[in-house]
Amino acid sequence: MKSKEIIARRVALEFKDGDVINLGFGIPNASADYIPEGVNVILQAENGALRFGETPTKENYNANLANSGGAPITLLPGASLFDLQTSFAIIRGGHVDATVLGALEVSQDGSIANWIIPDKFAPGMGGAMDLLVGAKRVIAAIQHTTVDGQSKLLKECTLPLSAKGVLDLVITELAVFGFQDGKFLLKELAPRVSLEEVLEKTEGEVIVSDDLKTMSI
Repeated sequence: MKSKEIIARRVALEFKDGDVINLGFGIPNASADYIPEGVNVILQAENGALRFGETPTKENYNANLANSGGAPITLLPGASLFDLQTSFAIIRGGHVDATVLGALEVSQDGSIANWIIPDKFAPGMGGAMDLLVGAKRVIAAIQHTTVDGQSKLLKECTLPLSAKGVLDLVITELAVFGFQDGKFLLKELAPRVSLEEVLEKTEGEVIVSDDLKTMSI
């Protein structure tokens, strides 16, 4: 199973019945394909959709329906479409129970950088600045290291921040982290991943939970 799929599958296990959940583009949006059976959530796309489902097939594809990343979506019964003003009123009004966002870096104090690598890459802030302070719960979905093996889970972010101290959970292909006493709290290890590997690939300081578990995916 590829890293991004592992993360998306684990993200979907955080969804609770009745929650309004905003999914960012990339790995977060992919989690819509792995919502556990029997769990009913209301997915919101910041570009103006409420109550959508998994990626459509060729048979039910509609080019006019897309999520925040421009990827096609399916609308579920009771879905609604609206303008950006209404969408951000939902976010800023505190009506989003959880948001899942991709990240370039996260740090042990719960800060996140996800909008620019100066002079190299600028995906843009988008709705992240509103979601990070407007959602009741914030989850970062991030690959554990860069392509050259450098940790993305840091003592301090080196890139410009999107928001400081807002994260509740970090999910990578190797592990799940919360936060405790200004450090990463290691809560779960992915199957066939050792504690030593995770500690080696995490630059930030890590507290290992007394209740450390194996990640379900």
